[in-house]
Amino acid sequence: MSIAFPVPDAGIVARRDAIIEGLRPLVAAEALVTTEDERRAFETDGLTAYRKMPLAVVLPSTTAEVSAVMAYCHAHGVRVVPRGAGTSLAGGAIAQEDAIILGVAKMNRILDISYENRTARVESGITNLAISGAVSHEGFFYAPDPSSQLACTIAGNIAMNSGGAHCLKYGVTTNNLMGVTLVMNDGTVVEIGGDHLDSGGYDLLGLVCGSEGQLGIVTEATVRILRGAEGARPALLGFASVEDAGACTAAIIAAGIIPVAMEYMDREAILITEDFAQAGYPRDAEAMLIIEVEGSDAECTAMLARIVAIAGDFGPTSLRVSKSEGESAAIWKGRKSAFGATGRISDYICMDGTIPTGQLPLVLERIGAICAGHGLRVANVFHAGDGNLHPLILFDINKPGELQKAEAAGDAILKLCVEVGGCLTGEHGVGIEKRELMRFQYAQADLDQQMRVKNVFDPGWLMNPAKVFPLKGRVAA
Repeated sequence: MSIAFPVPDAGIVARRDAIIEGLRPLVAAEALVTTEDERRAFETDGLTAYRKMPLAVVLPSTTAEVSAVMAYCHAHGVRVVPRGAGTSLAGGAIAQEDAIILGVAKMNRILDISYENRTARVESGITNLAISGAVSHEGFFYAPDPSSQLACTIAGNIAMNSGGAHCLKYGVTTNNLMGVTLVMNDGTVVEIGGDHLDSGGYDLLGLVCGSEGQLGIVTEATVRILRGAEGARPALLGFASVEDAGACTAAIIAAGIIPVAMEYMDREAILITEDFAQAGYPRDAEAMLIIEVEGSDAECTAMLARIVAIAGDFGPTSLRVSKSEGESAAIWKGRKSAFGATGRISDYICMDGTIPTGQLPLVLERIGAICAGHGLRVANVFHAGDGNLHPLILFDINKPGELQKAEAAGDAILKLCVEVGGCLTGEHGVGIEKRELMRFQYAQADLDQQMRVKNVFDPGWLMNPAKVFPLKGRVAA
């Protein structure tokens, strides 16, 4: 195992039975998971190479229940790992033996919708896609759309500040989040923000969004819903080299064009996805872009014409502009199924780093060299428009040492992102995966300041321990 975990608190583990009995009256009987077989379903998340059995799992149904559980754990020194759907690819929801998992999946209701104010108040266990599903009949949608949107919860989206294919135009979670109900470490319930923009006082909402469950448990959220565009049309362009595709991406953004989405896939990803989805992707291309624009028919036609003209300077080997909803759905079906399609043929680590778009050609070339140097294949699928990379490093978990090679390649890629002016994560978060790399991006003084902020909310470091900050050198309250 490459990633270290802290030694469990033997005193807490020894008191497991007493802790469970203390939790029992706080939630419904079926909401307290204690047997080994049942807890095993919660021992890992999307980073499946690492597993830890939680002390217990608590699945509250209301904010009041969450508050009671948090107050109890605070009083008895029990660590808490927040969990939405467990889709975290950075290990953000992996448990510890001396911690309970507090899951919000049962809290999945729409509480209020205001089309006049363009807001939706939801419980944080609702899935991302369910919000759009609840308002689509009125022509509205919720903009952030991670590839896992069918399963991932708003709680996890807020924790990791998730984005998605359409974040290029509409922004990530923080740009679409207006308020939260936050249960503090001691059980105190606070309201931050609300159903209007720019609430008074310090921007505590900006602090909570992306805090990875380190500051409290979000139980409710007020999000922006947007009126859907009149129409949308994607185009698919194939290129003879990854450098041409990367340079084309940078040129389109430099021209001041902001498509609603701009997605990149290299040859490895194209072939893997096409074998599964049969979306009509160009098998002879070394790389391709999916570029979607939206508006009226005339607006879409004009913007696509500008994009195609710019792309002409980079010698596209194929061009396909959608002419129907069916064609659009096929183009996006392939992209949305890319991660699942890759999982059919290989184990992989999905990395997540962000770079300036002008650095795409250099970084894509270096990524290929890094993985080849470790004897591994890589499939690149990512949000090209905002430089949010998602290299899928393929390996065989059954071969000794292959996971370690994949992790080493991933570390090198993330360091490369920082070296060219980017950062360690765009939307997956730090979790355990990038925890020790935080020293590569931040000086110790920067880390100390971040940890002092955590201490204000969680002086006992009971919230999502072992995540985000390097294990050594943590600043005590």
